[in-house]
Amino acid sequence: MTRWPAPEPCNVAAALGEQALRRPDAAAIHFPIGLRGGEVLFESCSYAELHALSNDCARGLLALGIAPGERAALMVPPGREFFALFFALFKAGIVPVLIDPGIGPKHLKQCLGEAAPHAFVGVTRAQAASVILRWSPGTIRHRVTVGPRFVWGGVSVDRLATLGRSGEFASARLCDTRAEDIAAILFTSGSTGPPKGVVYRHRQFHYQVEMLRDHFGIGAGEVDLATFPPFALFDPALGMTTVVPHMDPTRPARADPALLVQAIERFGVTNVFGSPALLKNLGEYTQAKNKGLPTVRRVLSAGAAVPTQTVRRVAAALSGGGRVHTPYGATECLPVASIDSESLNEDITDRAAAGNGICVGRPVPPNIVAIMAITDDAVPELQPEQLLSHGEVGEIIVHGPTATAGYWHRDEATTKAATVDAEGRAWHRMGDIGYIDPDGRIWFCGRKSQRITTRHGDLFTDQLEAVFNTHQDVARTALVGVGPPGEQQPVLCVEPRDPKMVRGDAGTALKTALLAMAAANPATTAIRTVMFHKSFPVDIRHNSKIGREALGQWATAQLTKDKLR
Repeated sequence: MTRWPAPEPCNVAAALGEQALRRPDAAAIHFPIGLRGGEVLFESCSYAELHALSNDCARGLLALGIAPGERAALMVPPGREFFALFFALFKAGIVPVLIDPGIGPKHLKQCLGEAAPHAFVGVTRAQAASVILRWSPGTIRHRVTVGPRFVWGGVSVDRLATLGRSGEFASARLCDTRAEDIAAILFTSGSTGPPKGVVYRHRQFHYQVEMLRDHFGIGAGEVDLATFPPFALFDPALGMTTVVPHMDPTRPARADPALLVQAIERFGVTNVFGSPALLKNLGEYTQAKNKGLPTVRRVLSAGAAVPTQTVRRVAAALSGGGRVHTPYGATECLPVASIDSESLNEDITDRAAAGNGICVGRPVPPNIVAIMAITDDAVPELQPEQLLSHGEVGEIIVHGPTATAGYWHRDEATTKAATVDAEGRAWHRMGDIGYIDPDGRIWFCGRKSQRITTRHGDLFTDQLEAVFNTHQDVARTALVGVGPPGEQQPVLCVEPRDPKMVRGDAGTALKTALLAMAAANPATTAIRTVMFHKSFPVDIRHNSKIGREALGQWATAQLTKDKLR
């Protein structure tokens, strides 16, 4: 029996119906339809309209022959249809499968092959690709197309809604799912390994809504700028109106900050969720333009460690009481912990700059966070001696209501990501290295899979990179290992603020300065090689996580070339 009971039936989509009853004419979503003379054109959809459309689509999906519990791949950009179809799948008890399209055709085919969806719901372009590239052809029996009618078959959204309003399913009961039923399969971005399908149950979504609302003080009637669409799916349950910005959600680093500010001002946005890369551009823009964001009460950023400078720039644009929050977590478990701009004091930033890790705050209740000894092996039973004391560096594990029980058809990965203690409590292994200080704050040091294993011990990426990121000529750094495990040579890859800095005497001077910083800090004395890289590879979801595996291969090739000269 679960330690985290939830109401029965349990379905986060039920909140859309509740909002439609309470505020039928209030806007559920504002979405862009074009750009004219630098101004974004929006259309709106009320709660009553969105609820009715999603009900019709839910019954239409059942009328097509897709049964509750079956899976449907969803590849639709954010807008009215995306939200209507996502909630329709939930209401019908059909399991949506979400995959980032930016992972590329090869990984998309792999993910869809694993998910084996019974239906494919997507825009015309995605439908064409799925047929031409043979994405899961053995299981897809039904197609729903957003946009012009798909020449290979399937039905349009309008036709789907019409099916739902007539026939035997017109009065079908919806949202009748149980807390432990599978709600969705959300694939990871694959930034540190092959993408994996995280199995979400309706109970997890229920608790995510509760934890987000209670911890961040989100109230009904607020307005959310949805730069990361999956987060916006919680908006109706939180009582927020969704504003979809004019941007490519798969490339947040390229979002135009002027258009983001335009949307914030037009709709009185109170809540912003954005990747570190997006907030970096937004903060630089508001600082350069001396632009305030007086309506914004909170900004949330996740996906990677957020630079202190970015937090402070964005916080400076907020009015009294507005804060920037940087919740820590992963697709497998979110939120785990959080810290805000008010708590990010000089002591914390000084400790980070000295190489003590990145503070990600205290656990979000009711999560329990602990640190266990580092191992790459499976740990079926967590022994007391494997748990570390405050201040000791190890692997971060969490016991909480939003932690996943496993991955879809990835038994080995599931086994390695979970452990159970003597009390029968299930813990999720985050795959991150860190420690807990005497004040109960969690400090993140880096990904376990990206640690550098030298003959003298392990080095952790984010912990040590923070030392060099303080240099005024450095945009960011990435610590990678070259050579076999246990004998790796640490190499500091540097992305300069100005590409010209790597040329001639300027490059030599910067390299000398960074090596001097390394020699002056006991934590970084092993770093004796610095290499410049013009633009780091990053993850496709948030454009913020550094692709250290790719950089490691690049550094290895560069050093090999140097030896051959």
